[in-house]
Formats: sequence, structure tokens, C-alpha cells
Amino acid sequence: MPSTTISSRRLDVALAILRLAVGAVFIAHGGQKLFVYGFDGVAGAFAQMGVPMAGIVGPLVALLEFFGGIALVVGLLTRVAALGLAATMVGALALVHASAGFFLPNGSEFALSLLAATLSLALVGAGSFAIDAKIAERRAH
Repeated sequence: MPSTTISSRRLDVALAILRLAVGAVFIAHGGQKLFVYGFDGVAGAFAQMGVPMAGIVGPLVALLEFFGGIALVVGLLTRVAALGLAATMVGALALVHASAGFFLPNGSEFALSLLAATLSLALVGAGSFAIDAKIAERRAH
């Protein structure tokens, strides 16, 4: 009979995989907003999608996605970064994707998956294979 408990090592590996994958997605999307479209392009696109205060929100989302994604990958301020990224996914779902149904290309499934992943990281943290764990370890000594 399989065990229902999971070792802390397996949990740490799973969290590292989740952080790397989700972080890479956010880095790519934030990088596209920053380096391909630029602040003006992102603000214009957000305005077309009906996002309030698009001139402020668009650039902030671009920066949060890019730097928040990097934070997830390295495991630095993971819970804070994940919570911020989760908030962007709530906004994306409420303002853009929910009205387009569930399935891609414009539906909510991708944003919903990212919301679940970032909320999970915000609740559980980065695991031991992260800068956060090394900082906590140093503080304990």
C-alpha cells in the first residue's frame, strides 16, 4: 500500500519545479511586455482591454511579472512575489479572460492555472532549494 505522507525532500523538489516553471512563464510574459511592447504598448493594450488606469497598471504588471518571475525562480521573497503575481491573475481573470469562456486562446484556463500555482506558493513558500531558505537558516544561527 502506498504511503500517504510525502517526504520533505520530495516536497522541496516539487516546490522547486513549480517555482521554476511558473517563474519562467512570468519572466517570459513580463519580458515581452517590457522589451517588446514597452510601457506605452502595454498601457495601450490594457486600455483596449478595459483595464482601469491602464497607463499605471500596465507598466506595473509588466514589472511585477518580470521581476516577480525572477524572484520565484531563485526563491527570493517567494510568498510576497507569489501573492503579487496571484493578484495580477485575479485582475486578468476578472477584467479580461472570464468573459471569453474557459478555453484558450482567450479563455480563463491559463490565468486560472497561474493563479492556482501562485496562491499555492504564497501559502506554502519556496521550499528548501531557495534563497529564502538560506536566509531563514542564517537567521536561525
